[in-house]
Amino acid sequence: MSKTESTPAPEAPEDEAAAGARMSTAPVEEKAQSVPGSFGGVREPGALGWLAWTGREVTGWLRWFWRQLTSMRVALILLLLLSLATIPGSLIPQTSVDSMKADSWKEAHKTLTPVYEKLQLFHVYSSVWFSAVYILLFVSLIGCIVPRTWQFVGQLRARPPKAPHRFDRLPAHTGWKTDADPEQVLAAARKELKRKWFRTAVDGNAVSAEKGFLREAGNLLFHVSLIVMLVAFASAQLWKYEGGKLVVEGDGFSNTLTQYDDFRSGSFFSPDDLPPFGFTLNGFSGTYERTGPQRGTPRDYRAHVTYWNGSDGEKRDTTIKVNEPLEIGGSKVYLQGHGYAPKVTVRDGKGNIAYQGAVASLPLDNNVTETTVLKVPDYLDKDGKKDQLGFTGYFVPTFDPRIGPFSQFPALDNPALVLTAYHGSLGIDSGVPQSVYKLDISKMKQFKEGDRAFYRALKPGETMTLPNGAGTLKFEGIRSWATFQISHKPGDGPALAGAIAAIVGVAASLFVQRRRVWVRAVRGADGRTVVELGGLGRSESAKVPEELADIAAALQPAAPPVADEPAEEPADKPERPAEPSESSEGARA
Repeated sequence: MSKTESTPAPEAPEDEAAAGARMSTAPVEEKAQSVPGSFGGVREPGALGWLAWTGREVTGWLRWFWRQLTSMRVALILLLLLSLATIPGSLIPQTSVDSMKADSWKEAHKTLTPVYEKLQLFHVYSSVWFSAVYILLFVSLIGCIVPRTWQFVGQLRARPPKAPHRFDRLPAHTGWKTDADPEQVLAAARKELKRKWFRTAVDGNAVSAEKGFLREAGNLLFHVSLIVMLVAFASAQLWKYEGGKLVVEGDGFSNTLTQYDDFRSGSFFSPDDLPPFGFTLNGFSGTYERTGPQRGTPRDYRAHVTYWNGSDGEKRDTTIKVNEPLEIGGSKVYLQGHGYAPKVTVRDGKGNIAYQGAVASLPLDNNVTETTVLKVPDYLDKDGKKDQLGFTGYFVPTFDPRIGPFSQFPALDNPALVLTAYHGSLGIDSGVPQSVYKLDISKMKQFKEGDRAFYRALKPGETMTLPNGAGTLKFEGIRSWATFQISHKPGDGPALAGAIAAIVGVAASLFVQRRRVWVRAVRGADGRTVVELGGLGRSESAKVPEELADIAAALQPAAPPVADEPAEEPADKPERPAEPSESSEGARA
């Protein structure tokens, strides 16, 4: 029996050694550590390794956040959030729009008011959360548009793709044979494609054409228009100013801050930016429906004014109507409301004139029943002592004593002024501002006639004598007043242009179809030219077959098709062998 030789065992490969090391329970000091789920990758030991890993981690998270923010999905979500954020601004009275209405809402909802104030629901469009969504949407749109713009520029500069090898695999294809030269066919094809606004390129024996780039241009135009509108709205809020002014017939207005009854402006606006202009209300005319179910409805409001632009501007006459504002100094003057101002003369107990002028009254209903308040701070009673008078009541354009102090029609058919009087402290010396349309009677006493409260209903020209020789009030006549809103929003023009451009962009992206067409002309084996056409739609609903048929029909005059000639059979064609019969098959079997 032969002796068996022993062979040395092979060395373990490196991977097996590493696997064995991983199976060992002995502690091993690693030189680097990889953190699962991080952007930093392998963390080197030491402080420098930690700093490098932290930098990679922060950079990775920033890139991830930027990719998420600039994605179309997040842009649509932010646009939806911005639309939802405008809902409370429409339902809840905004202080910047109508402070009096907002104050009335707060008084009626005292429980919700503190919560709404913390959520900034009375200042929605200037709140922190609305501004955050607005800015994020702005950044997201820019991040979406810039890469797509460069991609679109690259597509415009690129040549149309080469013709495919087999046209029969395209969704639309056709072909025929012609006696025309291939160069003549390609030249006619390129001319026809250019006539149809295709971008063409000749590559060997084929013409490549592409059309419909306005589709992507429409998408970009739509997104750019959104940015334009966002910038316009932001500039309109930051640099805007608007205010209201009640002007009595015969009085005027100058565009200075002290002339406004109420004034609102943007964060970047300065009173020095107010353009110098003004106007005078010469008269007011209004017509109302006299009969039918719409009796009393206004039909026409016209404010006749004289305006000037600049400190030394020429004066011009014009008429301001509802929805037809006066444009002056980069601002618009809108006609908003109308009412009446009874003109009165008040004499004190000594017979001196204590007040004379028109008193603007605020309408209470559609028939222009107005509440009238008159304050006379400089007054002397019959003994020469200083005192203050206050009158409150109603001005009624069409008065019916059987119904009470409520107007029956908005026109001046039977005007009357119904007033009562108080004396005492008006409260205007305390330094606390108060409305000229409200009378504080907490420190005043009402004049009495015996045990009844004193009041009178006056017609124009009549005089009311106060009890105990306290003075008189004469109803001199009636003037009209009109309320105007002066508004300056620098972003209105760009916002309108952006809205129109957005509509054009959407229309282009919806109706423009991206498609490609190829025309190949090669010399066949029989010496004739083989013409092939193929088309491919790059978007939905592209009418490639119809367009390809039109191109083929247009090429027929330059490349008329010819029919294939039948192949001739050879004269010495061998005879076909006879079919074997069943008997012969049986014999072979």
